[in-house]
Amino acid sequence: MLKNRILLKLGSNTLTKDTDHISRGKIEDIGRQIAALKDKFEFIIVSSGAIAAARQFVKLEHNGEEINVKQALASIGQPHLMRIFQENFRELGLFTSQCLLSYSDFENEQTRANIKNTINVLVANNFIPIINENDTVATDEIKFGDNDKLAGLTASLLSADILIIATNTDGIYTKSSLTTSTPKTIEAVSDLTKLLKEIGESKSTHGTGGMQSKIDAATIAQKAGIETWITNGLNDNFIVDAIENKSTFTKITSS
Repeated sequence: MLKNRILLKLGSNTLTKDTDHISRGKIEDIGRQIAALKDKFEFIIVSSGAIAAARQFVKLEHNGEEINVKQALASIGQPHLMRIFQENFRELGLFTSQCLLSYSDFENEQTRANIKNTINVLVANNFIPIINENDTVATDEIKFGDNDKLAGLTASLLSADILIIATNTDGIYTKSSLTTSTPKTIEAVSDLTKLLKEIGESKSTHGTGGMQSKIDAATIAQKAGIETWITNGLNDNFIVDAIENKSTFTKITSS
C-alpha cells in the first residue's frame, strides 16, 4: 500500500516543552504517534534542538566553562540529540538515521539527487531520517531560520504530502485576537499574502524562527503542491489529533 509521506518539523520549543532541557517524554510522545501511524504514513523528521541538547551537557563535560559559539554547541549537542531520539524510538520498534544538510546542498543538482536517493532508500527500509542543518559549518548568511526553511525545501525535494510544523501555539492567530486574551486560530488559508499581514515579529524562546519563517516554509511547500499544517507540538498526541481533525491548527492549502 502506498503510504502518505509526512515531513515533520520539530522546533526547539517543542522538543524542550518550553524548558531548558530536551524532553525525553516529548520525544517518546512523538515516537509513539509515529508507531501508531506507520501503517498509513511514512515520516521524515527535520529536527532542531542540537544547541538546546548541548546546554544540558556542556557544563558537565567542560568543567563549568561557558561556551558561547553556537557552532561549537551544535557540534556537542547533535550526538546527544540523536542518542535521545534513537533510545526512545528503538523502544517503540522504530529505527532512526541522521542526515545533516546545508543550504548549499539544495543549490547543486547532483547533491539534490543524492539527498533524495539516500532518504528514499532509508524510508523504503523503515528507517526514519532525522535531518538537521549542518550548524557546525553554517554561517549566519545561510541559516535556515530554526530549520523552517530547511523543512520546506526538504518537503519539496522529497515530494511530501503534508508538511507538519510543530510549534508552541495552536497555529497562526489573527492579529486582532492577539490584542485580547483569547487568541483565535486561522484554521484554513491558501492566500499567503493575507496570512503575512496577520503575523507579528515575535520569536520563540529557544528557536530562531517565528511565524515569518514558518510562512516562508509554507510558501516553498505550496509551490510544490504540498499542504502545510502549523500545529501545537506542546500538546500530547498533536500529530494524530491533527490528522483526525481533533485539534485546532492552521492548515495552509496548496491552492
